[in-house]
Amino acid sequence: RIGVFSILLVFKLMQELGLTVEEIDTMTGPVSGRPKSATFRTCDVVGIDTLVKVADNLYQDCPDDESREFYQVPEFIRTMINNGWIGDKGGQGFYKKVKENGKSEILALNVNTLEYSPQNKTRFDSIGKAKQSDDLKERIRILYSAKDKVGEFTRAFYNRLFAYATHRVPEIADETYKIDEALKAGFGWEIGVFEAWDALGTEQVTAELSKQEYSTNNWLAENSELKSFYTVKDQTRKFFNQKTGQYEAIPGSSNYIILETLKPKKVVWQNAGCSIIDIGDDVLCVEFHSKMNTMGGEVIQGINKGIELAEKNYAGVVIGNDGQNFSAGANLGMIFMFAVEQEWDELNFAISAFQKTMMRARYSSIPVVAATFNLALGGGCELSLHADAVQASAETYIGLVEFGAGVIPGGGGTKEFALRASDSYYNGDPELPLLNERFMTIATAKVATSAHEAFDLGILQKGKDRITMNRQRLLSDAKERVLELANAGYTQPSQRTDIKVLGRSALGGLLAGAYAMQQANYITEYDLHIAQKLAHVICGGDLSYPQLVSEQYLLNLEREAFLSLLGERKTLERIQSLIKTGKPLRN
Repeated sequence: RIGVFSILLVFKLMQELGLTVEEIDTMTGPVSGRPKSATFRTCDVVGIDTLVKVADNLYQDCPDDESREFYQVPEFIRTMINNGWIGDKGGQGFYKKVKENGKSEILALNVNTLEYSPQNKTRFDSIGKAKQSDDLKERIRILYSAKDKVGEFTRAFYNRLFAYATHRVPEIADETYKIDEALKAGFGWEIGVFEAWDALGTEQVTAELSKQEYSTNNWLAENSELKSFYTVKDQTRKFFNQKTGQYEAIPGSSNYIILETLKPKKVVWQNAGCSIIDIGDDVLCVEFHSKMNTMGGEVIQGINKGIELAEKNYAGVVIGNDGQNFSAGANLGMIFMFAVEQEWDELNFAISAFQKTMMRARYSSIPVVAATFNLALGGGCELSLHADAVQASAETYIGLVEFGAGVIPGGGGTKEFALRASDSYYNGDPELPLLNERFMTIATAKVATSAHEAFDLGILQKGKDRITMNRQRLLSDAKERVLELANAGYTQPSQRTDIKVLGRSALGGLLAGAYAMQQANYITEYDLHIAQKLAHVICGGDLSYPQLVSEQYLLNLEREAFLSLLGERKTLERIQSLIKTGKPLRN
């Protein structure tokens, strides 16, 4: 009910403020903690006819709703329904995909003229400023206080939504936190209504609602000195119960580890890129807080420091965080800068340090468990490959995507795939198909779209890695996994020297397959060049016959190939494209 109200509120504000479909979706997407589909793309996916049916039902069945008139959809929506413009299933809605001269283009609807036209790029200084922050609450504050029409829209939207939500307590939920959890689970919001209220300043917003004469529920006025809807006391997150006027622990929260509630008392070490937090029972958590949790020098330092501290005084280490992503991989900006300036010694040192850190995670004297969720790409995936165990959220998107940046996995990922292929060989069975499967996973930058699919791709391993269905339990489950490994008598493993590589006997087959793909125009000539480098490493080099090699041997080959590709202009073009646009370049 609140989620649909928020969509209909957007329709109303769009007309009042003279905003376009593209402008609204720019404001109500990830920058404000909503899905990429924002408002109108979401409507197209769900079905505009479905939205109208829900709105009509709410208008009919909620006669006492103080904002009932909002459920009367605008006339242009009725016209769209009559035209059959009901979204994706109807072929067009607020957006329409057309093909002209062999090129596809997505047009946007002008709701005033009901005509489609090419999308206008929307740029607002306030949104640009907000995007510079990884802190969602800070971004919302920037948007809310902006002096342009983004600020005008954001203030009108949140103030009306806040007022509406107060009336739904206790009508549809006895506790405020249940509304927030429902919106996050059902609509994909990163932050709930009352959480957003707190982020903007509870007392200030409440005063603003009173000033604007928005109708709020009596319980809010009765608690006029309310300073926040949520608080942290005794390392427990609590919500304000309007029935008792007291803060109470959120039921079940004692089973969760919320890193925010442990700070600052439990931080044992930190730098600008990460913090090491004591999460109890002699377990440390290494938390990243770099941009998109990318792994640069400070994060590498933090991982090593966490393992060092744990080896002295703790049972083990969890690597995880409460951010938006586990890790988007290595810091491409740093790598690009070094490569452009041809600082090869610096690059060699950085890649070597990354490899050594991955091996430290694998071969420390204490268990290291990676708690992956959302994006775990590139270096984030390599860290998972080297952890003693992975506790993966069911919604984990994990894979080695370096090929799209014009390089091969250089932090031990290629080595690890060669090792796992070796472990899957059985006497008498053909070996090339198994190696080719690993090769193709890297060469096509294949990403598992769930933790279950990651098992199919060989990124997660049965018997070692596990899945957590409830994202809020992820760190708790990872901690329990550390303790399980420690209590089972964890011993420091030895580096492998028995990895079977196939040399020329497989190299020719892999290269022939890659060449055939290039001739069929499935890949570019430069893709073929990268594939040749990858094949060389995963086969153990140009060896005359299959033989056993060490992990360090493969790491050296991997690093050499990685550095050589960074010397190529087309690789730098690919990296530059990813940094500037976030999209891979096929050159």
